[in-house]
Amino acid sequence: MKIVVLIPEMKEAVREIKARAKTVGFVPTMGFLHEGHLSLVRECRKAADATVVSIFVNPLQFGPKEDFKEYPRDLERDARLLEAEGVDFLFYPEASKMYPGGFKTMVEVPGLQDKLCGRSRPGHFRGVCTVVLKLFHIVQPDIAFFGQKDAQQALIIQRMVKDLDMDIDIRVLPIVRERDGLALSSRNTYLNAKERQAALILRQSLVEAERMFEAGERRAGVILARMRDLISQELLARIDYVAIVDLEELDPVETIDRDVLVALAVYIGKTRLIDNTVLKERKKG
Repeated sequence: MKIVVLIPEMKEAVREIKARAKTVGFVPTMGFLHEGHLSLVRECRKAADATVVSIFVNPLQFGPKEDFKEYPRDLERDARLLEAEGVDFLFYPEASKMYPGGFKTMVEVPGLQDKLCGRSRPGHFRGVCTVVLKLFHIVQPDIAFFGQKDAQQALIIQRMVKDLDMDIDIRVLPIVRERDGLALSSRNTYLNAKERQAALILRQSLVEAERMFEAGERRAGVILARMRDLISQELLARIDYVAIVDLEELDPVETIDRDVLVALAVYIGKTRLIDNTVLKERKKG
């Protein structure tokens, strides 16, 4: 595995791959890798001739009071994990090169970026779209992989790629969970033992939503009320949002008569965690 720091060097490596008529697969990450990231890497290796993984803790997607400086980082560990998975290139650019002095261009997807997580994290998805589009231009992937845990992010990137006529196949892979159901996240490392146990309430509330839906409940408000009630019983939990929205525009639905996303963000202590599930309406006939 080759570690590349400079943008021109990464571009040249990709040019050489494509000159041999080989495909490039790409997994963008912020590092501190876990099994969720590695599941994307494995699928990428199956699907493409060459695999590029980026590690870049993107300052543009963190608000002024968020955890940019504290966000966990361990390049040596990450590099060992990626090399063991057979990754071809680890792209590890510096922020000063990604955003040099005078950098002004921002990328937005209005209407999708301002809902759910975007409400409590203004500017977050503008930062995500800007860095992802820039990485796409540098790496020139044929296929790029994202996780369903960040469902809103995945939907926004899919829309960005579609709207800008980019020839990139965006593949969104299932959430990877711990045995007890907690969705894997780099931010789980912030949790102490009591908070780690309390964090299970996110998945438990989603399982309850799935149970109610399978039992025939189609009133979104009834399901949401039950979820909020469950979460409120956990003393260490504080709800940011719990929502049931459509999969196109992320607008709230009152009656579940099509596939919907059930998404939530909950603070466990000081740590904000997200999770989601998709409820699929069975087609008649």
